Amino acid sequence: MNPDDAGYKLLFSAPEVVRDLVLGFIPDAWLAGLDYSTLEKVPASYVTDDLRRRSDDVVWRVKAGEDWLYLYILIEFQSRVDPFMAVRMLVYVGLLYQDLIRRKEVKPGQTLPPVLPIVLYNGGKTWTAATDLAALLPKVPGLVAEYLPQLRYLLIDENRYGEAELAGMRNLVAAIIRFEHPADDRDLLRLIDLLNDWLAGQPELRRLFALWIRALLRRRSRNHLVIPQVSDLTELKMTLAEKFDQWAEEYKRKGLLEGRQIGLQEGRQEGRQEGRQEGRQEGRQEGRQEGETLLLQRQLARRFGPLPPEVLERIAGASLEEIETWGDRVLDATSLEGVFHS
Repeated sequence: MNPDDAGYKLLFSAPEVVRDLVLGFIPDAWLAGLDYSTLEKVPASYVTDDLRRRSDDVVWRVKAGEDWLYLYILIEFQSRVDPFMAVRMLVYVGLLYQDLIRRKEVKPGQTLPPVLPIVLYNGGKTWTAATDLAALLPKVPGLVAEYLPQLRYLLIDENRYGEAELAGMRNLVAAIIRFEHPADDRDLLRLIDLLNDWLAGQPELRRLFALWIRALLRRRSRNHLVIPQVSDLTELKMTLAEKFDQWAEEYKRKGLLEGRQIGLQEGRQEGRQEGRQEGRQEGRQEGRQEGETLLLQRQLARRFGPLPPEVLERIAGASLEEIETWGDRVLDATSLEGVFHS
C-alpha cells in the first residue's frame, strides 16, 4: 500500500470530499446534475477466489434520476505509475460486482449498476500508463476481437493543475492538492486558515483534515517532525506556528535562516535537529498525556468501534511515547490489533 493511502482513504470517507472530487475535477454535465446529498459509502472488503483479501476500497454510490439507479464510484489512490493499472481496475470492478451479487443487492434479471473507476494520481512523474485496457492487448482479427475484455478508467492527475487554478476553486480536493505542495511554512498556515473558514460548523471534517495534515507532514519529514496529537485545525495551526517560530529562532542563531522551509523538507541541518529535540521536550510537558490518551481512545473507537476493556487498560498504563506511536498508526492500521503491534 502506498503510505499516503490510509490518509487519503480517511479523507474520502467524507461525502463532502467525494462530492467535490466529482464536481470539481470531472467535467460531465450528467454527473454534475446528480443529487450528492444521496451519497452513501458502500462496504468494500472482498475475498478473491484464491482467498486473498482486498479491503478498505473507497466505494460510494449516488442515486441517479427518478428510477433510483445507482452509480458506483470506485476510487484508487496512486503515487507511482503502474503500467498495468487498467488490469488492476478491471479486477477491482469485477470484485465489486461479485460482492454486490453475493450480498443479493443485484438479483437475477436485474441489471448491474454502472461503475465509474477513478484513479487519483499524486506522484511526481508524468503518468504514462494506458487508461484503456485495449491499449494493453494485441490487435487480433475476426471473432476473437469481439470477445476481448473492455475497461477504461478515469485518471485525475494532480500534476495537471497549477496553483493559480487550484487557488481559484472553493473545493476540498483542490485544497488537498495544495497542501501537498505548499510554497513554504507560512503558505501552509494560510491554507489551514482557509480550510478552517470553509469548514466552519463542520467539526468532524475539521478533525479529519487535521489528522491528515499532521500525518502528511510527518511522512514528508520521515517522522522526524514532532507534532503533538491534535483534533482540530485551529489547534494544529497554533501548534505549527509555535514550532515554526521556535525553529526560525534556532536557525537565526546558527546562521541558517536563509532559504529554510521548516517542517516541509526532510531534515538536513544541524539547527533543525536541535529544534526537533526542543519540540520533543515540550511535547512531554505535564498534563499532555491525559489529553493524548483521550484523543487516542476517540480515534480508535471511531475507526474500529467500541474498545474492549483490555485495550482501555493497556492505554491507561502506557507511556506518552507509546500513546503517540499508537496514534500515528491509527491511519494506517487495518485492524485494532495492527495499532498495537510491536
